[in-house]
Amino acid sequence: MNIIVLSTGKNIYSTKRIVEAGQARGHRVSVMNHTHCYVVMDKGNLGVYYGDHMVTDVDAIVPRIGASVTFYGSSIIRQFEMKKVFTTVSSLALVRSRDKLRATQILAKNNVGIPKTAFAKFPRDVDNLIKEVGGAPLIVKLLEGTQGLGVVLAETRKAAKSVIEAFYGLKANILVQEFIEEANGADIRAFVIDNKVVAAYKRQGKEGEFRSNIHRGGSGHIIKLSRIEKEAAVKAAKALGLQIAGVDMLQSKKGPLILEVNSSPGLQGIEKATGIDVATKIIEYIERSTDQIANPKKDNIGH
Repeated sequence: MNIIVLSTGKNIYSTKRIVEAGQARGHRVSVMNHTHCYVVMDKGNLGVYYGDHMVTDVDAIVPRIGASVTFYGSSIIRQFEMKKVFTTVSSLALVRSRDKLRATQILAKNNVGIPKTAFAKFPRDVDNLIKEVGGAPLIVKLLEGTQGLGVVLAETRKAAKSVIEAFYGLKANILVQEFIEEANGADIRAFVIDNKVVAAYKRQGKEGEFRSNIHRGGSGHIIKLSRIEKEAAVKAAKALGLQIAGVDMLQSKKGPLILEVNSSPGLQGIEKATGIDVATKIIEYIERSTDQIANPKKDNIGH
């Protein structure tokens, strides 16, 4: 197969691993910077161009789209979709997952466990917001934040009110969320591929840090998930239409609570913590899916 990884850098760990895994299984795998692509549309024609040439004869794409270029990246994916090229993440699922508010609404609608969350536009609603999520301590999240940036723990009601009003003063869109104390600054990243958890690890924030992101100095180690935790991760990915996802969850007294569903999950943390070859599992998923599309009547029991 001819597989293209949409990524801004060939040397990014996740990109390199997917290329290596695909080539090891006999596929032609190349990297294309999606921010350097452009699309051309005419009656009955949809072209994707890279530099001065049209991109043709592509069997599958693996989008690794950064949060800052979600809109543009989704437009490139959509053009490939319209040309009947298989993609590991759909343009719609990418957009859904990147909008924290929209994703939270979808998860809640689909009965997925989440920390109680509130959203409002005006400062006059601050007292009610704090009350609705159970009071302080609470979490304030910027809708546009990634990798733990723009996430604040307000430990008292006074601090919560000050932080929320400050964000409103900056015209920022924020979510106010209950704080799950029993999580002890740790969360779980479950890697879901094709409606199955293929790997999982627990991320622990460094001392004094409530955010567990590896980018914030946290550490990770392999963990065996319970049946309920696996089901929650798969249900969350499915609700957002993602066949490949990094599902972040907290262990709470109420059971697993989903924090975020990442549509371009990194491979470095999960592979190093678990020793599992997740990149090859992604390639195997592409092989199964494209084979099923080419041979719809073929018996694919177990998948």
